[in-house]
Amino acid sequence: MKIAVIPARGGSKRIPRKNIKDFCGKPMIVWSIEAAKASALFDHIIVSTDDNEIAELAKKHGAEVPFIRPAELSDDYVGTGDVVKHAVEWLIQNIGKPKYVCTIYATAPFIKSTDLIAGLELLEKNDCQLVFTVTSFPFPIQRAIKITDNGRVEMFQPEMFVTRSQDLEPSYHDAGQFYWSMTDAVLNKVAAFSEASMPLILPRHQVQDIDTLEDWQRAELMFKAWISKQNMSDGVTYRSVDEE
Repeated sequence: MKIAVIPARGGSKRIPRKNIKDFCGKPMIVWSIEAAKASALFDHIIVSTDDNEIAELAKKHGAEVPFIRPAELSDDYVGTGDVVKHAVEWLIQNIGKPKYVCTIYATAPFIKSTDLIAGLELLEKNDCQLVFTVTSFPFPIQRAIKITDNGRVEMFQPEMFVTRSQDLEPSYHDAGQFYWSMTDAVLNKVAAFSEASMPLILPRHQVQDIDTLEDWQRAELMFKAWISKQNMSDGVTYRSVDEE
């Protein structure tokens, strides 16, 4: 059994109600639900939320909300791992133990069903416990600078100043879209940033963190450009705001 868990609490602070705020013609979370459905991978697509409005919207668009997340797992300090672990434990007690769990972020409008499929294939074919999306940094992190206490500039790694950029080791960061895991990795809270994991590398134009209003505006601009080149081949209907 393969399940998707989409954590979506109602108490977003920096962007109020961001999980159901309209993003390019659809409530944000719907992009994640539709990609999960289009992949045809999952026996259950579960939204874990503490919010009745989010729950009703998720069910309307084809996800399951078999429980309301308890308050102790819904504040600003609870990690995603604890939320997903709670959902998996509920499944084990009420339905059965899945083999694979895919944690999908509710704020991942660039997610593609074909990438979900590719991630599962990586997990199945390799000796690892987790697979998650990453993308490359657009600028060498070895050349990063900081601003000192007196307002001046200083390199984090000054020894790298004379090294040619093409000779620097590429670096990557979490793309924040989805995380495939063996179920025991979820239950045992195996760290994603470790030897237990393999990366699924995404192009940078398909990745944008959405934590602030500036992030949101940038994501909408990127998304409109991205969908103008999509051919709808993965079963998700991409529409821009202008088409509403």
